[in-house]
Amino acid sequence: MCGILAVLGCTDDSQAKRVRVLELSRRLRHRGPDWSGIYQHEDNYLAHERLAIVDPDSGDQPLFNEDKTIVVTVNGEIYNHEELRKDLKNHKFRTGSDCDVISHLYEEHGENFVDMLDGVFSFVLLDTKHNSFMVARDAIGVTSLYIGWGLDGSVWISSEMKGLHEDCEHFEVFPPGHLYSSKSGRFKQWYNPPWYNESVPSTPYEPLAVRRAFEDAVTKRLMSDVPFGVLLSGGLDSSLVASITARHLAGTKAAKRWGSQLHSFCVGLEGSPDVKAGKEVADYLGTVHHEFHFTVQDGIDAIEDVIYHVETYDVTTIRASTPMFLMSRKIKSLGVKMVLSGEGSDEIFGGYLYFHNAPNKQEFHQETCRKIKALHKYDCLRANKATSAFGLEARIPFLDKEFINTVMSLDPESKMIKPEEGRIEKWVLRRAFDDEERPYLPKHILYRQKEQFSDGVGYSWIDGLKAHAAENVNDKMMSNAAHIFPHNSPLTKEAYYYRMIFERFFPQNLARLTVPGGATVACSTAKAVEWDANWSNNMDPSGRAAIGVHLSDYDDNSKVAVSSPSPKTVEDTPMMMGQGVVIQT
Repeated sequence: MCGILAVLGCTDDSQAKRVRVLELSRRLRHRGPDWSGIYQHEDNYLAHERLAIVDPDSGDQPLFNEDKTIVVTVNGEIYNHEELRKDLKNHKFRTGSDCDVISHLYEEHGENFVDMLDGVFSFVLLDTKHNSFMVARDAIGVTSLYIGWGLDGSVWISSEMKGLHEDCEHFEVFPPGHLYSSKSGRFKQWYNPPWYNESVPSTPYEPLAVRRAFEDAVTKRLMSDVPFGVLLSGGLDSSLVASITARHLAGTKAAKRWGSQLHSFCVGLEGSPDVKAGKEVADYLGTVHHEFHFTVQDGIDAIEDVIYHVETYDVTTIRASTPMFLMSRKIKSLGVKMVLSGEGSDEIFGGYLYFHNAPNKQEFHQETCRKIKALHKYDCLRANKATSAFGLEARIPFLDKEFINTVMSLDPESKMIKPEEGRIEKWVLRRAFDDEERPYLPKHILYRQKEQFSDGVGYSWIDGLKAHAAENVNDKMMSNAAHIFPHNSPLTKEAYYYRMIFERFFPQNLARLTVPGGATVACSTAKAVEWDANWSNNMDPSGRAAIGVHLSDYDDNSKVAVSSPSPKTVEDTPMMMGQGVVIQT
């Protein structure tokens, strides 16, 4: 993913302002180390830090239309750019970049073209002829984006919060599926699919339709002029992505240039579930597999860097971002610039273990809708920023617009988890790829139980984090947590520890408001916590908090030893596992 920064209408076209824009753009250079570009028109500045994946020779940004009156800085990929070019025959393209279509679409359709783009993107478009601009973010928020306003009337746009938080009077997360127009000075929702209103759909489940839609989602993301690979944890989602990629790689441009052997990557503690399963799937698919091991101490040492880059204090996100952050650095060192990853499946299929307790299909469906709408605050944030920290791009096939529409139109009765009928979580996805004649995956991998990424890299990772936090946050500090941090007050020592680090990097109150909060169990929304009265005593985002569902849940006394509880903090209650240690058996 690239980095974009724009300062628009700042009433200051001095050299000092240009120097400040360049300084802030450098803060995003980790995202795009291949080239830096800046464009100034009067009091408007557009800057770009490029990660060159498509057309690395001529696709430097900002991009222009024929007479250079329209200027665009873009982060993302437009997968249908070749089809769009055919509809723009009367236009002359300056580069082979997939993003070069944006300025020409604007010439033809004004601001009403965003839904024509099949891809993920954040962009700023400056129309110098009419002295106006527009900003847009992709449907789900796979790319990160922030917007701010200065006291001088300026509007600021940045791929990361660190590009604007010191210079704006107000800033916030730019909402996914929206555009902002200077003509109206307002946001407008451009993405409004049928599932968005959360009404219960009724399309019958057809396995082959799901299979075809997902294969299309994966294959369109093989668009690359540089070496790429797949993240492979050995779980269902990443394994399916890897399997489909391996089947279709030979026909791609990248294969012709770099070879048709797929490279796969996995990270975990020594002997972790993901490392073992990833190796097995890699052997089955015949990939060139790269296993990266880290220790709990390696992860703890990286926490501050992770929080700086990912820009959150959310416990789940930090737990999962750290191994991904460490792995991304290793992958980039091998010369790989892009990877496909398996985020998003659990949200659209209801794959988290707490979905076992969904009381009916309406509640099940509405929870998936809530989860998808919140993805930009959690897994998309992690996948985008943990990889971009080292100039690596993560592509997410499960969050393809058309695939989401296909899955979210299904009657949710077919997605519901019914063990008595042999239907485990994500049964409709597993069934769609259960091919006896030409198997995509071994059966036991196809039907492997869900592991959250932060669990699958090794259960002792989370327990190690909790132990480290307990060494740095005492009971007295916790007793004042609600006064020190009145917004999203940390309820555990681990949360308090992350919050202290975050506040050091981003001390503004507005920065705190960009991070979500609320009750959760095993990654649920606060609404779904109401499904089971026992969950209110077990507020932990780990999948093992789904007691009675996860095979290694926190209630399994053969695997978990809990020290004597202290009544002083929520952290130290037995159900919270504040001092718990996972014993490998």
